[in-house]
Amino acid sequence: MNGLHGIIFSYERRNDLRELGEIRSASSMPFGCRFRTVDFSLSNLVNAGTTDVGIVLHGQYQSLLDHLGTGKDWDLSRKRGGLRLLPPFNYQQNWGVMPFRGKIEALANVRSYLETIRQDYVVMMEGDLVANLPLADIFDSHLKSGADITVVCGNDSFATQNGTYFEKNAEGRITQVLYNLNTPRGYRGLEVYVVSTKLLKNLVDECNAKDQFSWRRDVLLAKKDSLHLGSYIWNGFAAQIRSVQEYYDRSMQLLTPAIRKELFTSERPIRAKGTDRTPSYVGANGRCVNSMMADGCIIEGVVENSILCTGVVVEAGAVVRNCVLFKGTTVRRNAQLSYVITDKRVEILPDRTLMGHSTYPIVLAKGSRV
Repeated sequence: MNGLHGIIFSYERRNDLRELGEIRSASSMPFGCRFRTVDFSLSNLVNAGTTDVGIVLHGQYQSLLDHLGTGKDWDLSRKRGGLRLLPPFNYQQNWGVMPFRGKIEALANVRSYLETIRQDYVVMMEGDLVANLPLADIFDSHLKSGADITVVCGNDSFATQNGTYFEKNAEGRITQVLYNLNTPRGYRGLEVYVVSTKLLKNLVDECNAKDQFSWRRDVLLAKKDSLHLGSYIWNGFAAQIRSVQEYYDRSMQLLTPAIRKELFTSERPIRAKGTDRTPSYVGANGRCVNSMMADGCIIEGVVENSILCTGVVVEAGAVVRNCVLFKGTTVRRNAQLSYVITDKRVEILPDRTLMGHSTYPIVLAKGSRV
């Protein structure tokens, strides 16, 4: 599919990531042991044959830069095209003060990059979307429908804070664009859009000239009658990491075999940065039940219904239940954790007990000693 170019938006902050969002953007959040959320968007594009991808940065992007490198882990390190990291942007008159305003403002700030796009079509995605989308089928559906813009929607009951929702007619054409709803209805937008490069540039220029900056309001809502907005309904797993609660709930869903099988299907593999770690080790008295763990973990205690990233250590006598532990977390002897999310290199001291709840997990910031 040489006709498709990828643009990924990496926002600085989401609504309620709390301590997890203080040092990183949502795009570089660890997910599923050894992956970052941006891995899924990149893999979706690469699996569809896309060779050119631009990532629009905003803030808190050092972690993302360290993870992406040259893009070679996703076969995007190329002499021509490949992975392009686009510089931070903001409302220029108030740099560092005004919040991010919208996709149109982001694209207007990298307008010269749009001129370098070689492909006829662009797919815009967000770096915090966790899904294994059949982008090749989505692109083919866009071409056959004759739509100006194809909107990819999820078909599940998981509501997203401040999300966009769409209603469509029997032919699949979008008839309503809804947001800020107290009771969501329709189909949940996954913030994935397929549009021709020519139309995208025209829309950016037109909106920028009028000081319009919101893709949702100034394009989708304002032009839903003048443009043909098509839809593609995705019935599979799709998580948008917008809050700690959503991050925890969606992470726990990975412990369901059917969801794991769908998300990590061999037909569309999810690529990630290599770790070069030794295999994980479970001691003679250790126990690991219904859990996921990355390489380099050492389990001498009990781990149940949990997700462990690279290099986690659970010492003898320690019990970890219903937790998500980031890279390098150490749980010392006889400590007990329930419903806890630890950031990188957290140490839980001996004999400590931390207990959150499934509706409000405890979050420990990077490098904490508790």
